[in-house]
Amino acid sequence: MSYQLGRAPSRYYHPLKRLFATALVMATVSSARADSVVVIGYAGALTGPQAHLGKDIEHGIRLAIDEINASHPVIAGTPTTFRLDAQDDAGDPRIATLIAQRFIDAGVNAVVGHQSSGTSIVVARLYAAANIAEITPSATNPQFTKLGYRTTFRLLANDNFLGTAVSRYVIDTMHIRRVAVIDDQTAYGQGLADVFVDATRRAGGTIVAREYTTDKAVDFNSSLTLFKGKRPEAIFFGGVDAQAGPMLRQMKKLGVTAPMLGGDGLCTRELARLAGDALAGNLYCADGGLSLASMPGGPSFERKFHAKFGEHVQLYAPYAYDAMMAVYYAIVRAQSANPAKIVDALRSVQFQGVTGQISFDDAGDLRMPAATISTFREHKKVTLLEIKR
Repeated sequence: MSYQLGRAPSRYYHPLKRLFATALVMATVSSARADSVVVIGYAGALTGPQAHLGKDIEHGIRLAIDEINASHPVIAGTPTTFRLDAQDDAGDPRIATLIAQRFIDAGVNAVVGHQSSGTSIVVARLYAAANIAEITPSATNPQFTKLGYRTTFRLLANDNFLGTAVSRYVIDTMHIRRVAVIDDQTAYGQGLADVFVDATRRAGGTIVAREYTTDKAVDFNSSLTLFKGKRPEAIFFGGVDAQAGPMLRQMKKLGVTAPMLGGDGLCTRELARLAGDALAGNLYCADGGLSLASMPGGPSFERKFHAKFGEHVQLYAPYAYDAMMAVYYAIVRAQSANPAKIVDALRSVQFQGVTGQISFDDAGDLRMPAATISTFREHKKVTLLEIKR
């Protein structure tokens, strides 16, 4: 038996009326669904030499969203679904700016990212003007949270903490005093190198030479030859694993025996493949948090991550997961997915994440950052020292 919408049963129901009623119901359902979808933007290098890090972050966010959706969240009385809009900015500030504007125009509720310091910093003003939270799981340049915007948040230690941690380890534990420095001139690499240089000089160390390259370079022989003549006890590289791998191989070929030092961009699984047998005992790096094994939820996160994606955590996935959970808890706290209310709620959100205790200071940095000094033995990452504020 057929029924007309809003009337008692009738023996006769015209097909056009049936069609109208069906269309009305579908339109109502579609509208309800649209109102209950929270869209999270993510932008990172999903192609190119840093794609393994960009995908690592994307997978961390997706794992969090899948778990959130599996819990069937209800916000302000409405069943809500979370969706990720992942875009490839290739680590290029110009592309990142276009993507940020696209996110703003599309009305995303919050942004996890961007991946690099250079891209995160350049788009921060756009998100601030739109009052959309920009919460990065990977950009470590201190400038990002010094811009004065209420919308910027960071899920790991910044370069002031990391660069100083490496310098202290070099001076106090390795008893090294003479260091050569090279950086890739990005906001991340050069910023980290500057902090390391200043901290090392203050501690009584000497910078015997400083060279510059780019984040696209693959030939470092000229700088390494210069360094060899200066006889440094270590070489600090401000950059990421895509360049550190070839650089380590060229150091070995040139007979440069000084170990390489660096930040979190070097502390990846991928570096073992890129550097090959040039890696063993020749690298000391600092992560912007605890080691995966020491994170409160690290071991279980690694198991879930590997089961879902068939890959091991590279570096930033746990921070990306916690960044997404911070946004979710802010929405729950505010009982609203309005971007401005998410920003306000993030200021007071507190929870135990995979990576540690998550809460933000007035600048948007973690209140309790940590760093881990690591090396590689038999191509496996080994923790040497964990530092907490």
